[in-house]
Amino acid sequence: MVRPVLMVAFCLLVVPMAQADDRMNQEIDHLLDAVVSSDCVFIRNGKEHGPEAAKQHLSLKRHRGKRYFSNADEFISNLASSSSWSGKAYYIRCGDQEEQAASTWFTEVLANYRGAQ
Repeated sequence: MVRPVLMVAFCLLVVPMAQADDRMNQEIDHLLDAVVSSDCVFIRNGKEHGPEAAKQHLSLKRHRGKRYFSNADEFISNLASSSSWSGKAYYIRCGDQEEQAASTWFTEVLANYRGAQ
């Protein structure tokens, strides 16, 4: 009797966590794909980088910084918004628009993605 109860408890705890991880990964994948598909310039530490270089950099931070986020919002605020080395904010400039904080851009992209789901 104890074994089935433990199995049910395990499933009730693990399945939601796995679903949350899947959702988080889908959302972060979307953010990185949005960078690549944009015609935006990613500015970090005062230097401009193209979309592919931005995705590679953020993917590296994602891989190395897993302990600093548990959802896409934390990924944005803790890793995709500023340099962990210099502390300087990241910026994004799209086309002829003014630069905006990367945190603002990513938050808008994420909100639009969630709204479409």
